[in-house]
Order: sequence, then C-alpha cells, then structure tokens
Amino acid sequence: MLNPYKEIKRLNAIILEQQAILAKQGKIIDDLRSRLDRYEKPKNSRNSSIPPSHDYSRTPRTQSLRESSGKKQGGQLGHEGATLQMTNKPDLTLSHIPQYCTCCGRDLSQITAELVERRQQIELPPIVPYFVEHQSFQKKCPCGNTIIGSFPQGVTPGISYGASVNRLIAYFNVRHYLPFDRLKEIFTTVFGLAISTGTLVESVNRVAEKARPAYELIREKAIRSRTNGGDETGMIIDGQKGWFWTIQGKLFTFIIASFNRGAQTLNEHFPDGFAFSVLVHDCWKCYFKIAALAHQICLAHLLREFNHVYECYKLKWATDFKQLLVETIAFKKTLLPGDYHKTLSQRTVFEERLSALLQQSINPKHSIAVSLQKRLIKYKPHILTFLYFHEVPPDNNASERAIRNVKVKQKISGQFRSFEGAKNFAILRSVIDTAIKNNLNPLHSLSKIYAVPLYG
Repeated sequence: MLNPYKEIKRLNAIILEQQAILAKQGKIIDDLRSRLDRYEKPKNSRNSSIPPSHDYSRTPRTQSLRESSGKKQGGQLGHEGATLQMTNKPDLTLSHIPQYCTCCGRDLSQITAELVERRQQIELPPIVPYFVEHQSFQKKCPCGNTIIGSFPQGVTPGISYGASVNRLIAYFNVRHYLPFDRLKEIFTTVFGLAISTGTLVESVNRVAEKARPAYELIREKAIRSRTNGGDETGMIIDGQKGWFWTIQGKLFTFIIASFNRGAQTLNEHFPDGFAFSVLVHDCWKCYFKIAALAHQICLAHLLREFNHVYECYKLKWATDFKQLLVETIAFKKTLLPGDYHKTLSQRTVFEERLSALLQQSINPKHSIAVSLQKRLIKYKPHILTFLYFHEVPPDNNASERAIRNVKVKQKISGQFRSFEGAKNFAILRSVIDTAIKNNLNPLHSLSKIYAVPLYG
C-alpha cells in the first residue's frame, strides 16, 4: 500500500516541475509572438525611419502622416498660373503673305497685305564650339628690358577647354547626376566636342577646387545659423562603407563625405559645435555628443514609430501619443514670433500630457512599445523644443531632402570610385544646393566661382 504522504510529496514535485516548464514555455511563446509581430507587421518607410529604398518589393497600403486640409485637389483660388508669353522683339520674323487668289488665281503681289495673326515658336540656335586664341606679344624697352605679355590664369600651353566647358561638365555631373560615359555622349552629339573620360574627371576636380572658398563660407554660415538640421546616409566609397552628412538651414546646405558615422566627422568640421544653434535631427546618438544651444528630435520619425507600435499591439498609448504630437505641430503653426518668449498655458498643458504618457505603465510583453518609451524618456527634453523657438521646425524633413541627392546620384550613376571624387561631389553639391535655396541660377553661380583665381 502506497504511503499517502510520499505520494502527495511526489505529486507536488511533479506539479512544481510542470509549473517551471509552463513558465519557461510562456516566456518562449511571448518571445515568438514578439518575433512574429515583427514579421507580420514589419518596419518600413511608413512606420519607421527606414528609407523607402529598403521597402524592396513590398506594396503596403498607403498610410500618409498628413492630415486632410479640407481643400479640393488642384490649384487653389488665387494661385497665379504660368503661361508661355510671346515676345515683342523676336530675333527672326517670317512673313507669310498670299501671292495669288485661291479662288480665281488672280495675282495679289501688288495689293497691300494686312496682318491678321501672330504666332511664335521658340528655337535653339545651332550649338557649336568656338575657339578663342590667346596670343602673347613682347616689347623691348629702350632701357634694354624685354616685356612679354602674360596669358590669363587657366590658359595652359597648347589647347585646353575653357571655363564655360568646365563648369558645364561639373553642372551636368553633380546637379543632374550624369555619369561620365553619358557626359561623353552629350558633349560629342550635342556640342561636337569629343572629350575623354579622364578630361571630364579632371574638369570636375578643377571646378571643385575653385569652389572650396565658397564651401568654407557655407560652413561658416552653418556655425552662425540659429537653426541647423542634420542627417546622414551610407554610400560605398572606393570599395569601402562610407557616409555622407549634411548640416543645412533655410538658406544653405553643407555636405560632408566621410568614412565615419560617429561624432568624429562633425567635430572635425565643427570643432566648437553649434553654440548659437538648435540642432534638429533624429535619435542617432552621435548628434547628442555635438555641443549645441539645444536639440530637437524629429517628430515625423516618432509618428511613424507610433504607427508601427499600434499596428503591432493596438495600444491606446500609441494613438494618444501620436495625437499629442499632431496637436503640438498644429499649435506651432498658430504661434507668432513674439509668442515664443512668453509663458503659454497651452504649451504647459502639452508638457504635462507628455510627462503623463512617458510615465504610463506598458505591458512588458509589448517590447517595441517599451523600448520606444524608454528612448523617449531619455530624450524628453528634446521632444518639444520647437515650441520655444520660432525658427525651429518639428521635423527633420528638410535635412532628409538635402541628403537625398546622394541616393539619387547612387541610383543614376553608381557609387564613388575614390574618396577624392566623393569629397568633390560634396563640395559642388553644397554650392549648387545653397544657390538654389537663395533663388540663384546654379550654373551662373558656378560661373562666378570659376572666374575667381585659384591662387593669390
């Protein structure tokens, strides 16, 4: 006969063992559910900071962060249209005068014609290269000294391409991302100039060297700016993993080529940081190592992340947080420049709601939400900075647009074969984008830069 006490002890041991197994299995199930959420509702360009290029072949339902404005599609009332206008001083006028009657055949050449209608076409003149010859003469002074006329700077012995050709090569290559093989074809078929690939490369390098002083002026502008946006993107340079950075503002864009994605790159170009600037960026940690007046993290990135959290867990916390950010952005649009130095009750309300959401308890099983909340607690002082500065935007979209040209270049003409080529692209693109932001013709800007002597 079994001893009842021993049997009970044995069964209790089995129960404890089974409970331990169930607890272990529960943890495994929770982990697998979390992983499954990541596969079923993966991060993409709609719900995270992942760029659209990494969406691959996914065709998700469009989910824009923009709210409806209530306006109809198309041009709005009061919008000024642009229509091609005729000129009052055409370069060539062709008169179409009837010489005989199409009914009876009578000669009409002696009858005065009356103008009934004008039509114009815009044509381009034939594009052909023209050759400028520079001749150096000498004179002999009665004192016995011989003086020889000096050639302008840039006029090398023999024959070479002039400033207009060099700046056009740089413009096509950097502004329009044309690879050198296509540039060769364009200059051969359109301009009648058979330029070698090596000459094209040297031409871009030459213009970039001329542009270095302007590049330095843009850097100085960034240092003095009251608001700076920063972003970076990867690029293969000389067969290695490289990075392009941008520091930009409303009227300037400064681009850097580097092999480093850490704070070292910005410290090299901005050793004293941005003492007068609010630095707007995403949550990449190196930006917080740069000295600045204040920091503002990108709310557009956060809105996408809250989309992802809601897709995974259907948490009200995510929708409440998203609603808070949307309301603060709308409130920003109502503020006048003089409001930012006042104590605003609505701003205080936003900050209190922010604190409450950051303190709200979240189920540990919702790991993505927990991780996001921890990060926001860490960066809480940098979430609503834009409500204190008139020039500071709530997002980093302008910086993403400024750095996007690097990825466009990669798609059209490939990667950089040398670090020197990457640096020259950064210099010229900085100058071109800054010119565009100031409503200047980028080709004319390169013309002025190329007219400046390289030395002296």
